[in-house]
Amino acid sequence: MNLSLKRTIPFATLALVSLAAAFLPTLPNFVDSTSAYSAADITWILVATAFVFLMTPGLAFFYGGMVHRKNVISTMIKSVVATGVVSVLWVVVGFSLAFGESMGGFIGNPMTFFFFNNVGSGAPWSLAPTIPLALFALFQLMFAIITPGLVVGAVAERIRFTSYTLFIALFSLLVYAPLAHWTWHPDGFLFKMGVLDFAGGTVVHISAGCAALMGALVLKRRIAHMEHKEIPPANIPYVLIGTGLLWFGWFGFNAGSALGANALAVSAFATTNTAAAAAGLSWMFFDVLKGKKPSVLGFCIGAVVGLVAITPGAGFVGIPQSIFIGTISAVISNVAVYYKSKSSLDDTLDVFPCHGIGGMVGMLLTGIFATKAVNGAGADGLWLGNFAFFFTQVKGLVVAVTYSSVMSYGIFKLINFIEPMRVSSEDEELGLDASQHDEKYVQGTLLVSQKDGRLKEVNND
Repeated sequence: MNLSLKRTIPFATLALVSLAAAFLPTLPNFVDSTSAYSAADITWILVATAFVFLMTPGLAFFYGGMVHRKNVISTMIKSVVATGVVSVLWVVVGFSLAFGESMGGFIGNPMTFFFFNNVGSGAPWSLAPTIPLALFALFQLMFAIITPGLVVGAVAERIRFTSYTLFIALFSLLVYAPLAHWTWHPDGFLFKMGVLDFAGGTVVHISAGCAALMGALVLKRRIAHMEHKEIPPANIPYVLIGTGLLWFGWFGFNAGSALGANALAVSAFATTNTAAAAAGLSWMFFDVLKGKKPSVLGFCIGAVVGLVAITPGAGFVGIPQSIFIGTISAVISNVAVYYKSKSSLDDTLDVFPCHGIGGMVGMLLTGIFATKAVNGAGADGLWLGNFAFFFTQVKGLVVAVTYSSVMSYGIFKLINFIEPMRVSSEDEELGLDASQHDEKYVQGTLLVSQKDGRLKEVNND
């Protein structure tokens, strides 16, 4: 493709969308024709929406602190840019595909909420009758934003920024929206099957984890990985800050999924914090058991794994059981990371072992520990003798893994066909901060242009 055309397409696409939006009619917003809205519920979901938004910059710090210092900025922006790409797509057609009028239980009618038509003045979402539909749409948007951002960690340090931006768009429309429709729309086929996913075990974490695995396979190994070079984390305090922001935001992620200021939100809040705490300790202590020293990275990674694992069952399992979920999920992911490190798979920041496998473990443990005593709209799990529900969770897991893996692999291969996704070996060696973004400062180092146009590192202390 002509270089000039490639540079033109992104802005031209946004310009056309903006022009179309300018001519759409303005409809009245937030009409409460039934007087059913609850001020308390609206307040809580507004706060929860902001919480979940904060997870995206939190993820950027979490990932940015773990890569090589020459790739910090490029890694962080790939997560953050999803706020722009997905927000526009969600308003135009994404929300319609995920939550529009169901077409056979597989996808929403793209015209139902096209350009948010009928979102402001329409009836509330059937499962969230006490808040405006527009608020529900914004809350769901935050989930759609962070999901492709999770994949960044697996392909970091070698993928072109423009290619990843295209991946965000295609993944959001072709993977995330269908899975959200299947799982959370009352007419979605997984929803009707009885699959329970309170806040995104399948829709967010399994889908992102499997996409991460496919991305790592398509992009192949980094040069440093093939040469078995140790890559020190750029900034461990960044990882700690990112973990704190993620943990904080996850309260909105899980407790907000109760869609109201109610007792279920309190229960989900408690299970979320408890599982994260247990998992952080479990990962750290398990490392000590293996002869390592307790580390900041270990606790932080473990806590995030616990947050992932509790997500599908946060509003369906009891608080005591969340300790077990956090502990066992951290051990399983820890072991998975160990075996991955012995293989040729180059998942840079262990996204599949932590998010993919963590989400799978969470789905299965929801099938074991779910109880109607916590949520009457849920089900009793295997622990209470309901094998049928556990088997339903297994089927839902298989569907999510298969669909996300196949579609994501196809998306990566398609983009790679249009334009090589991987940077050149020279740019990889220089670092993506300089080669992809021409950023001037990297962790106390000044990058200066030479006569040949390349950037050279000089001491900036």
